[in-house]
Amino acid sequence: MRPSTMAMSANHAVTAHDLVKNFAETRAVDGVSLAVPAGSIYGILGPNGAGKTTTIRMLLGIIDPDSGERQLLGRERPLEAAREVGYLPEERGLYPAMTAREAIAFMGALRGLPLKDGRSRAVGLLEGRKLGEWIDKPIRTLSKGMAQTVQLLGTIVHRPKLIVLDEPFSGLDAINQAKLEDLIREEAAAGTTVIFSTHVIAHAERLCERVAIIAGGKVAFDGAVDEARDRLRPIVHLRTRAEDGAWRSAIPAGARKSGREWTFELPESGPEPLLRALLDGDAGIETLSIERPGLHDAFVAIAGEAAARKMSDMAEAAR
Repeated sequence: MRPSTMAMSANHAVTAHDLVKNFAETRAVDGVSLAVPAGSIYGILGPNGAGKTTTIRMLLGIIDPDSGERQLLGRERPLEAAREVGYLPEERGLYPAMTAREAIAFMGALRGLPLKDGRSRAVGLLEGRKLGEWIDKPIRTLSKGMAQTVQLLGTIVHRPKLIVLDEPFSGLDAINQAKLEDLIREEAAAGTTVIFSTHVIAHAERLCERVAIIAGGKVAFDGAVDEARDRLRPIVHLRTRAEDGAWRSAIPAGARKSGREWTFELPESGPEPLLRALLDGDAGIETLSIERPGLHDAFVAIAGEAAARKMSDMAEAAR
């Protein structure tokens, strides 16, 4: 029996069970269930069309599910918690004539923060990131990356308990992506729950404690990043001086061989029997490394090659 949504709310910022959403004849979300621990950095991974944005909008109460349950910051009606949420949608938009300070203050006012406080906090946020020269610059004079930074600061100016970012790294260069990663870590360190969707697995691997992998409108995995990676066995890379010998029996069937280099999954018996066979058989170990599978490998195993290729194509197109 699944735990009740109410029972989970004390330890979770967001929960969902069996969310379903149809658009005409298309089922965009098909029974999504997930649980986001309070204070965590939580990634939602999947290619375009997987259902990530629709799921986020249902969690926030922007749209309602056709069926299923959700709870946001302890409320069964998510919009009741709107002032405690900072949301950066995938579709960005700021008034081009506004200055950076006014834009940040305006976004805070939409979440109930008085404009006077918003202007003061905007200055602090900009100066704290050595961006004081932007304070009175109109949005239309800023680069795309600068404007996106301003919108991000507007998302957090009211000091929300939950920050939700939909594809926040899209369109940012490597420097601004790194700055955004730092900001996410800062907010999480202060106790804020951060959820972000992405099709770039590297960001999730660096930042997230837990992830949901969504493909075809379904959650294929929801859990700790380490748990996803542990679904695959570690990979052994071995180079020997000897070409052949009794030690070859310790190399698993199906191992890839190139010259005197071998690549294979670590046997379930662990590294000790392998090492013993190599040493006793005078294999002449030149290099031996055991590599833990990455989140990309886990994504392929969980969501399939097609979804992984689509993710890779999207990431390449965004460069």
